[in-house]
Amino acid sequence: MEEYTFDTQALLEGAKLDEETLRNMILQGFEGNSLIVGGDAELMKVHFHTNQPGKVIDYLLTVGDVFDVVIENMDRQARGEKG
Repeated sequence: MEEYTFDTQALLEGAKLDEETLRNMILQGFEGNSLIVGGDAELMKVHFHTNQPGKVIDYLLTVGDVFDVVIENMDRQARGEKG
């Protein structure tokens, strides 16, 4: 079993924060690991392992336009089931 169950990914358009600030806000606001934030002022991708995917997505909605959201259950995947 993984420490954090959900692989949470989203694209973020029109972010009000730069990559580094967004990265810090997620790390300070939510428990998780494997955070990747990349992109530019127009479009960023966020990837984060957490047990609170809904709260992370809710936060991202306050920062910009969120789309292409993917939440995968890594425990199910580890058992060979659809995530």
